[in-house]
Amino acid sequence: MSALIEALRRAARGEVAEGVPLAQRTSVRVGGPAKLVVKPKDVKALVDSLRVLSLGGVGWHSLGGGANTIVGDKGVEGAVVRLGQDFASEEIEEAGDHVVMTLGAGAPIARFLSLAKEQRGVGVAWAAGIPGTVGGLVAMNAGTPAGCMADHLVSVEVATPSGTKWLDATELHLAYRHCELPRGAVLTRAKCRVRRGSDAELIEQQRVAKADVDRRRATQPLTQPNSGSVFVNPPGDFAGRLIEQAGLKGRAIGGAQISEKHANFIINLGGAKAAEVIELIALARATVRQKFSVALQPEVKLVGTFDPPLPAELHSTLPVHLPYEPQFELPDPRKTYLRVQA
Repeated sequence: MSALIEALRRAARGEVAEGVPLAQRTSVRVGGPAKLVVKPKDVKALVDSLRVLSLGGVGWHSLGGGANTIVGDKGVEGAVVRLGQDFASEEIEEAGDHVVMTLGAGAPIARFLSLAKEQRGVGVAWAAGIPGTVGGLVAMNAGTPAGCMADHLVSVEVATPSGTKWLDATELHLAYRHCELPRGAVLTRAKCRVRRGSDAELIEQQRVAKADVDRRRATQPLTQPNSGSVFVNPPGDFAGRLIEQAGLKGRAIGGAQISEKHANFIINLGGAKAAEVIELIALARATVRQKFSVALQPEVKLVGTFDPPLPAELHSTLPVHLPYEPQFELPDPRKTYLRVQA
């Protein structure tokens, strides 16, 4: 393993660490450590790092800002790949009355908004107040009733041990809170198309964005470690309303609680375990199904190894994202940084 770590450090040209706690890297603050965390310097370094991991037989999982992510109490075997805010350079392309902005996947969502503002872009107020990174916006097709990432996404760049390639947005099968990135590929950049607006439209967009942020602060438990929205809203209804009507608002298990402010959020009261969060998710889903015959679908992503293991009926509904097991053709082993012994 020590030889692999050294090779990985040479490839990443950034940060490589062992046994890194992940709880503080998620919004709900639960979960165990990652065996390895890799933060490559740039896109080329990411490809080189994935090659080293692939050759060493080490799986990987990409973790962005950690919003809507629950890491298992036993952590993540293999490597967790994290991209910095300056991982990839920004680009601007003129497109008539539109502009196409290219941002790195590690850039915060706030940068998507500020770059759009710099370019007089409108129609992006829906993203105000959403936590996380641009990569997370794409991977979740995040949004609100006013809009979502699919409204703007043109294409994405992904990295594998074989190199990088661009995928058209149509290849991702974007739908409500749904995106199909190639398994094992790490999202590196996103091209987003935004319409340029008038002064009046820009002023109105600022007003709408502020109002939406104020609404979130008033109705969501943003001052406490939280899961983000646990379930997507079912057609014609709201998951939070159903959970509240089921009598579960405020229900706690250990250090985890269904928020008294918004029932579609689970908060960490202090010292919560991932297992307790999972118990509340299972309780909410089972109770809503029993009372209203509605099967709530998860928006949160489960990552790593859970203790106790998820029951079979819950595992099929809340699939756990384990490190991707390398399946790509291995690179040329003659390259010095790839001479690795596990």
